[in-house]
Amino acid sequence: MKDLKHLYFFENLLQEVNNDYVRQAQSEGKIAIGTVCSLIPEPLVNLPGCFSVRLRAPRTGSIEIGSYYLSNMLCEGCRAILERAMEGAFEFLDCIIAPDACAQMNRCVENIEHLKLCNKEKFFISYADVPMKSDETALAHYVKQMKIRVLDTLSETYGIDVSDNALRKAVEEQNEISRLITEIGDYRKEENPRITGYEFAVLCLATYVCPHYLLVEKLKETAEELKSRQPDEKKKFRAKVVLAGSEIDNPDFVKLAEEAGALVVADRYCFGSLPGREIIELNDTEDVLTQICRNYMLKGKCPRYMNTDKIKERQTYMDQIAKEYHADGLIYQQIKFCDYWGYERASQFHIMHDEFGWPVLSIDRPYVFSSSGQLRTRIQAFVESLEVKKIEKGGK
Repeated sequence: MKDLKHLYFFENLLQEVNNDYVRQAQSEGKIAIGTVCSLIPEPLVNLPGCFSVRLRAPRTGSIEIGSYYLSNMLCEGCRAILERAMEGAFEFLDCIIAPDACAQMNRCVENIEHLKLCNKEKFFISYADVPMKSDETALAHYVKQMKIRVLDTLSETYGIDVSDNALRKAVEEQNEISRLITEIGDYRKEENPRITGYEFAVLCLATYVCPHYLLVEKLKETAEELKSRQPDEKKKFRAKVVLAGSEIDNPDFVKLAEEAGALVVADRYCFGSLPGREIIELNDTEDVLTQICRNYMLKGKCPRYMNTDKIKERQTYMDQIAKEYHADGLIYQQIKFCDYWGYERASQFHIMHDEFGWPVLSIDRPYVFSSSGQLRTRIQAFVESLEVKKIEKGGK
C-alpha cells in the first residue's frame, strides 16, 4: 500500500513524551497534565486552557534505578516511567493526576512526588479514588472524587474553567477525535483492510499523548486519504486477531505481531480505541460531570471493575468485537507483574476458548520487547494454528 502521508510525522510524535505538539501547546500558555490511567475521564483534563499527556517511557533502555526504588517484582512499565522521570523526562509537566487504581503505578507516582522529580513552582500531584464496581453508589463516589481531586484542584491552582460549558466544550473536542479515530479504525473490518494495525496504533496512541486540538487537521487529512487508498492485491497477513490486555504504549508490539503474520484488526487494550474512543453522548437534563463519569463507568472495560456483571460484560464485549472485526483469534497480553491484567488474562484465556469457542494466545511479556525472538515465535505458531483451523473447517 502507498504510505500514509502523515504516518512518519505521527511516529515522530511518539518518540518523546515532551514532543513537538506538547511544546507548542505549552508555548501557547496551556497547562500540561500528566495522567497514568483512563479512569481519569479525558474531558476533565482537556478543559480549555489545559491538555493531558499519558505518561509512558519511549525508547526505554535500562530500568535499574526504577527497579531499585520499586523492586524487581513490580510492573516493568511503572519502573520504566520512574526511570525516565529520574532522567528529567517529565519536568515539563504542570501536574500529575492519578487514580487510586493500580497500587504499582501509585508507587511510581509517589516516588516522583517524594523525590521531587517535577519541580515547577505550582506543580502538584492529585490522587483520586475510583470505583471497583459499576452501580449508582459507585457513580456518586466517582463524581465526588472527580470534582474534588480533579476539577476543584485545577481551578484553585491554575484558574482552569470547570463550568458545565467548559466541560461540554471538552467533550465536543474529544468526540471529534473519537469520530475520526473510529472512522479510520472501521476500515479494519474490511476483508483486506486498507490500513494496518500498526498504522492505526500509531494514530490512536498519538491521541492519548498529544493535545487534541493540534491533531485534528492531520487526522482529518488521513481519514480523507484513506477513502481512496487501495490495499495490496495480495494479502500480507495470514490471520486476523483482536489484541487485548494491559497498556501497549509502543506500536512496535503491533508491528511485531503483524510481521509474524497476525493482522491486528481490533485493539482492546489500554491506549487502544475500543472502548477508549467511543462517543460521549450528553443530555440537557443532568449535570455534565455526572454524565461524563457515568459514561466512563458504564463503557469502561478495565479489569479493575470486579463485579460479576462487569466481568461477564468484558467477555461478551470481546466476543462481539472479534465477530464485528472478522477476527480469527484472540491475543491476550500483559506486562510482567501487572496485577489486574494478570488475573484477567489467566481467566479469560480459558473462558474465551472454552465458553465462546475462540482460539486464544496468552502472553506474559516484558515492557521492552522489540527484539524478542521468543514473542515472535509464539505468535507465528499461533498464526499457524489458526491457518490449520481454517483448513480443517474448509474440509468439513
